[in-house]
Amino acid sequence: MKWSEKTWQSIEPVYDRILALPFIKELINGTLSKETFIFYIQQDAIYLSDYGKVLTGIASKLDDPRHIEAFIHFASDVLDVEKALHRSFIQELKNSGSIGPSPSCLLYTSFLHKQLANASIEEALATVLPCFWIYKEVGDYILENQTKENNPYQSWIDTYGGEDFERSVFSAIAICDEIAEQCTESRQQAMTEAFIISAKLEWIFWDSAYRQEQWPV
Repeated sequence: MKWSEKTWQSIEPVYDRILALPFIKELINGTLSKETFIFYIQQDAIYLSDYGKVLTGIASKLDDPRHIEAFIHFASDVLDVEKALHRSFIQELKNSGSIGPSPSCLLYTSFLHKQLANASIEEALATVLPCFWIYKEVGDYILENQTKENNPYQSWIDTYGGEDFERSVFSAIAICDEIAEQCTESRQQAMTEAFIISAKLEWIFWDSAYRQEQWPV
């Protein structure tokens, strides 16, 4: 069994909890409040900005030209996604003003940067993979179960459920599997632990967006 297959099995309970979140359920049927969704988009934009920087940082540490090219491409895709989301909801974002990262958003991005700076390249790769993979799986789940008529969030659903994003996800998984095969068992375990933490942070991020999490005054 590939590293990715074993590792995904280890986070299936977390993934199931993500699918059960009110945010996902209301996004599917189009009843999620616009205020909640805009808060999420704002936090996601902050997150994606840092995520793209970490992907670029990973590319600078890789040795295989194929892997380097792939992660530079991933970083570029992240910027394209962010721009597309802003174009789709630009008026709402203008009206809502500018906000900083929520506690959960800052926790997640700080973990990404910490892994890039201090962990092995293998662990850094595993750390960024859940964002790709979980979003792809959630996007597929939403596409299969959504209310298709007059869903105000259709553009977001299409972004993360599209074929281009799917190809990037499969490429990222394949790179992690290829590198994991060259690792010791202990290094593979470290990769798995990093993956699990990021998966849990994905759940925390979704949940915090629904609650429109704020810093204590």
